[in-house]
Amino acid sequence: MELSTYFQPVKVTTSQWGGAELGGNIASATSIYAKEGDFPSLEGVTLVMVGIPDSDGSCEAADEVRRFLYPLAKPVERMELTDLGNIVVGKTDEDTRFAITEVLYKLLERNMTVIILGGGQDITFSNYKAYEVLGRIVNIASIDSLFDVGDEEKPLSPFNWVSHIVAQQPNYMLGYANIGYQTYFCGEQQARFLDEIGFDAYRLGDIQSDMVRAETLVRAADMVSVDIASVRLSDAPGQEGGSPHGFYGEELCRLVRFAGLSDKLTSIGFYNYKPLYDRRGQTAHLLAHAIWYFIEGFFGRAADFPYRDKQNYRHYLVSLNDGNVEITFYKSRKSDRWWMEVPYNGEDRQRYQHQLLIPCTYSDYEQAQRNEIPELWMKYYKRIN
Repeated sequence: MELSTYFQPVKVTTSQWGGAELGGNIASATSIYAKEGDFPSLEGVTLVMVGIPDSDGSCEAADEVRRFLYPLAKPVERMELTDLGNIVVGKTDEDTRFAITEVLYKLLERNMTVIILGGGQDITFSNYKAYEVLGRIVNIASIDSLFDVGDEEKPLSPFNWVSHIVAQQPNYMLGYANIGYQTYFCGEQQARFLDEIGFDAYRLGDIQSDMVRAETLVRAADMVSVDIASVRLSDAPGQEGGSPHGFYGEELCRLVRFAGLSDKLTSIGFYNYKPLYDRRGQTAHLLAHAIWYFIEGFFGRAADFPYRDKQNYRHYLVSLNDGNVEITFYKSRKSDRWWMEVPYNGEDRQRYQHQLLIPCTYSDYEQAQRNEIPELWMKYYKRIN
C-alpha cells in the first residue's frame, strides 16, 4: 500500500504561518502535506514529522503545535523537514495502531528520523512495534513523571505501555530508562519491578541536578517518548491532571536537544498534549520550541557514534578486579563525549552490535580507575550476557 494512503493533509493554512516569503522560518524549509493529492516526495529525506490522531479521532493536538512551530525562525540555515500530515483514523483503535506501526516501519526502513506528534503515550508501543518488524534491538528512554508499568493484561493505555512492551515475545527492547519520575506518583513495587528486570529510573531532582547524566541516558536511546505531564503544570497547562512539580520548559527543551544530537536516535514522540486545557496555546508553544531544539540538534550531529570506526577515538583500557574485568572506554576527538564497551561473544553479536557501546561520562571512567565497576556497565552486561 502506498504510504500516502495512510495520511490526510494538515489543517493549518499557510496564511497562519507568516513570513515564509522571507525564507527565514521553519515553514519555508519544510515540505508539507497541506493539500489533498500533493503528498511530499521522500527522495533524499532524512527528517520527517508525522501527526497522530487524538483519542477523539481528531488531530487537533498535532495541528495546534504546528501552528506555533512553523512561524519559528529556522534553527539552522541548511535544515530540511518533511511533514507527512496526519495519520488517518482507522475503524478501530487497533486499526489505527497498525497503521502507525506500518508507517513508522516504512520510514525507519529508509533510514529516516521521525518526529511523532500527538496522541496518547500508548503510541510508544506502536513505535516500538515498528522496530520489532525491522528486527532491531532498541533502547527506549521515557521522559515521564510515571513509570507506566500497569497491568499488561488490561487493554493498552498511556499508563501501561511499558508493561505491554516487556510482555512481547520475542522481545526487542534491550534497555529502558525513565527520566524524571516523581516518587509520590510511583510506588515502591513499580520501582522494584524496574530494578529487577535491569532497567533504569532517575528521579526528577537527580536529573535536574545532573543534566550530564541525563545526556548519556538520551544518547543511549534509539527512541524517546516524551509525556508532556513530565513538565510542571505552570509551564504546560495543556495536560489532563498535571502536577505543580516537574521539569521546567527549558529543561525539557535541553533534554530534547540532547536527543536531536544523538546519532543513534531515530524516533522521538511527544504525547498526552490536550488542547482543551491549554491556556493561550502555551503548551503547544512549548512543544513547538522543544521540536525546534530537536531540529537544531539533529542538524548539528557530530556523527561520532563509535560503531563503525573506532580509530578516530582515544582509547582507554581499564583493568579491574585483578584483571578479571576489562573495560574499554572511547572518547570522541570531535565532541569529547565518552562511551564504554560491553563485551559480548555470543552468536547474536551482529544483532547487538550497535548496543555494545554505552554512552557514559568522564566520572564513569574515573570510577573504573578506582577499581569500581560502573553500575550502568554492569546492568548492560547482565542484560546481554
